Amino acid sequence: MDLNTPTRRSAQLNKAILALEDGTVFEGNSFGAPVERSGEVVFNTALTGYQEIFTDPSYAGQIVVLTCPQIGNYGANESDCESGRPYIEGLAVRDFSPIASNWRSEETASQYLTQNSIPIVAGIDTRALVRHLRTRGVMRGVLSATGEDASTLVDKARAVPSMAGLDLATRVTTAEPYTWDKAVEPASPSDLLAAAAEVRYHVVAYDFGIKRNILRRLRHVGARVTVVPAATTAADVLSLKPDGIFLSNGPGDPEPLHNQIGEVRKLIGKKPIFGICLGQQVLGLALGGKTYKLKFGHRGANHPVLNRVTNKVEITSHNHGFTVDPDSLNQNEIELTHVNLNDETLEGFRHRSLPVFCVQYHPEAAPGPHDSHYLFDDFIKLMEAH
Repeated sequence: MDLNTPTRRSAQLNKAILALEDGTVFEGNSFGAPVERSGEVVFNTALTGYQEIFTDPSYAGQIVVLTCPQIGNYGANESDCESGRPYIEGLAVRDFSPIASNWRSEETASQYLTQNSIPIVAGIDTRALVRHLRTRGVMRGVLSATGEDASTLVDKARAVPSMAGLDLATRVTTAEPYTWDKAVEPASPSDLLAAAAEVRYHVVAYDFGIKRNILRRLRHVGARVTVVPAATTAADVLSLKPDGIFLSNGPGDPEPLHNQIGEVRKLIGKKPIFGICLGQQVLGLALGGKTYKLKFGHRGANHPVLNRVTNKVEITSHNHGFTVDPDSLNQNEIELTHVNLNDETLEGFRHRSLPVFCVQYHPEAAPGPHDSHYLFDDFIKLMEAH
């Protein structure tokens, strides 16, 4: 592309700064909205799926660093959105493409983020930034493309609320219940996707920040899905006469969700329950366990998880900064089914006598591998058995 074109020239002239609470500063080019945003600075190691990352509500309150060297080269489109808008606070990358080259692209990634007031800093040493976050742990930061000086931004970063103790799930949840009836669709003519199953069961899904591909997967295996707000009571859920209950992913610290934990506790044993990500954490707390914050979290599409039931390794997609402490669970009642092979953190458990199971990672693969799609079939089997 001609470096003198307006798009590239303006990107070169406009600067953006990412300032961390410990005083570390990264300066690069601005490709997004000329605004200032703050949040917890985290990193994701996936090689593709950046638009799904942008629109995952679990990233609410976070500035995301992508380790893949080039981002934006295949543009953006409505089909790859995991929600109605981007939820990231900002984006940091090594090389951001101002053009898109893909037959599915409807606009450039820069246009998409700029229209949604998301700032982007590009041209920084993301390897150095990620190594810093791995060593020191994720930290608060400010990403600014407004011309603010670095020292002021560092002070602002230190004033950003900590993610620990922060309830974000109730901020991103749906305001009203709705029905979802769209199954997974082939991404291209060469996508050998099996046809969706006939609808046989009704699932009520708690929206703590639910991703669309979870809903598509539930529909694909034969469930009609009613999505309800995070504050829905157990009585209201049961009044919908579900065959199963789903607890979704979502952002923030699970421990402040006292009301949600209490309502889920009332549902345990009443209907089959399946939880993903924050859903696992809420279940763990409802069953008397505890959660804790990880140093830098798990975010990527290539994390190895051991399924202790089958003794097979699954390559999985992750996005979480908190996890359930396995030692806090009563293992006479709870079976630990999945463990992370990188750091041995808990990745899944099920109740030994009640129809309850969950995983910490993302089997819907958006983005990510398909090794764990079987979990949605397992949920159908659990509803069949009960």
